[in-house]
Amino acid sequence: MDIYNLVSLLGLVVLVGIGWLLSADRRRMNWRAILFGVGLQLAIGALVFWVLKGSGQAGEGTGFFGHLNDGVLHVLTAAQAGQKLLFGPLADEEAMGRVFGQGQGFVLALQALPVIIFFAALMELLYHWRIMPQIVRAFAWLFSRLMRISGAESLCTASNIFVGIESVTTIRPYLLHMTRSELCMILTAGMATVASSTMAVYVGFLRREFPTIAGHLISASLMSAPAAIVMAKVLVPETEAPETLGRSVAPQAEPHAGSVDAIIAGATAGVRLLVGIVALLIAFLGLIALIDLLLAWIGGWFASGGPTTAASAPAAAGPPLSLSTILGYVFRPLAAVMGVPWHDAALAGEMLGKRLVATEIPAYLQLGAAMKAHAFSHPRSAVIVAYALCGFAHVASLAIFVGGVAALVPQRRADLAAVGPRALLAATLACLMTGAVAGVFFLR
Repeated sequence: MDIYNLVSLLGLVVLVGIGWLLSADRRRMNWRAILFGVGLQLAIGALVFWVLKGSGQAGEGTGFFGHLNDGVLHVLTAAQAGQKLLFGPLADEEAMGRVFGQGQGFVLALQALPVIIFFAALMELLYHWRIMPQIVRAFAWLFSRLMRISGAESLCTASNIFVGIESVTTIRPYLLHMTRSELCMILTAGMATVASSTMAVYVGFLRREFPTIAGHLISASLMSAPAAIVMAKVLVPETEAPETLGRSVAPQAEPHAGSVDAIIAGATAGVRLLVGIVALLIAFLGLIALIDLLLAWIGGWFASGGPTTAASAPAAAGPPLSLSTILGYVFRPLAAVMGVPWHDAALAGEMLGKRLVATEIPAYLQLGAAMKAHAFSHPRSAVIVAYALCGFAHVASLAIFVGGVAALVPQRRADLAAVGPRALLAATLACLMTGAVAGVFFLR
């Protein structure tokens, strides 16, 4: 271990402390959930980095971790068969690079996002075959027994390791009578984790620069579930008696007529998710560009006594003020707390801030570009950021999850809206905890 590993370990304490300072009731801490949640994260980190031999960005995983990583990459290659048939050379980054120039052949909409449809169909099929429900129930049992949380929120948190907003439907009968702490928990779990379908997209972004990214993102998704429990229970402690406390809850699922019906249902859901992601990227990136124009104009008045735009800012004045720059400064201390070296923390903070306002997809694209350009001075920086970005902890996701749950139980809309901002904060801190755990065990 070196000093950076110790900084990451101390960072876990600092992040929980930040949550405690911002808690709705600092006297009602579920210390069992906190201690076992952090312990589970550390156990998963030790298993991945030390036992299964997950390596850093430049190396290959060995042993079981390497086989897991390679298996995911093989599945991802198979997933791209359909889009290559539909889009031909447009779905091939190398072919497009020969036309537009080296490094210019990547088209997000044609080469990465379509795999969402395949993985959504695959997960629906695994649920229909009763494979995923058994895995989810095992995680749910572990969470409820170790951390003394209700069966319903345990089940929803476990389900979120593999799927997204649809995980809420597994506990639909219990939503009406959930406590505010439970509602915060299910929102936090949804935003602190990622669905397997979108995880495949991130793997596609980084697989060249980060050969072991598939295994590490699976590890990050597993770590973020107990982290979500920790932060949700710190920020909104339980003050009532949950209906399913101490009970095992069976997941609710829509029945399918057969495997083909499950594939159709999953693919259809994947299309809706794909369209939603495209719409969010267009809307949020456009709005951020508009905000950057406004900030550059305002910055110009202070810098030169007259308005300045991004296009007309004088070179001597440096780059114009932008939302990414501001968020980079805000998140830089938090990146350093995770164990990112200070000279890399500004760039890492910018990516974390971009995830908050523009979703994790542009942030992962920026991470891939930074790794390709060797922008980080230390290899641990990219690994920590990759873990910390693995979550839906952004403003758009807050609207999606609050709106989605409220549609299932409109009587609780006011409670969902009230705990929503705290859930987003809890999810953000949970993702940072996951990044810190990666920093604790990274030994390159």
